[in-house]
Amino acid sequence: MPPVVHEFDWPDRVVVGTVGRPGERTFYLQARTGARSTSVVLEKEQSAVLADKLDEMLTALDADPASGVSVPATTPAELIDDGPLDQPVEEEFRVGIMRLGWDPRTAQVVLEAFPLPDEADDDALEPDADGTDEPAEVLVVKIPVGTARAFVQRTRQVVRAGRPTCPHCGQPVDPDGHACPPPRAV
Repeated sequence: MPPVVHEFDWPDRVVVGTVGRPGERTFYLQARTGARSTSVVLEKEQSAVLADKLDEMLTALDADPASGVSVPATTPAELIDDGPLDQPVEEEFRVGIMRLGWDPRTAQVVLEAFPLPDEADDDALEPDADGTDEPAEVLVVKIPVGTARAFVQRTRQVVRAGRPTCPHCGQPVDPDGHACPPPRAV
């Protein structure tokens, strides 16, 4: 069976956002075109790495004269999106693997997110015609470089907006308080 593809080509919006209070937040990658939206769950670390890798890709594209692309160094003001996630937030799947690519024909960054395989779910991976496993779903988002630059900025802000770190031990400080762990014996 072919995978369910949630595809967004030139979406109206693509953001990383959270639901919940710091320390208990769930991170979502959300794409929307018109009234159709898709939300997938990411880990905080996945969000941070996605922003870093996308930033590296944009820097490399800008530095490569053969790419023919001019990438804005900062986020264009008209593309800044500080709004909350679109409601209702309904999880399609939890992300396992992501891929970034470049489509030179359309001058778009291509982000693909695949579900985390669930060992209890035999339908998570479907064998295809050549016997390899194919994911049951995939989110594909294609965005221009300006939107990608805005995505990086927002994602980094969302990741940093969590709990502050303790200046003594470096661990996150909960809203209810914090006790530094005892020092390790050397």
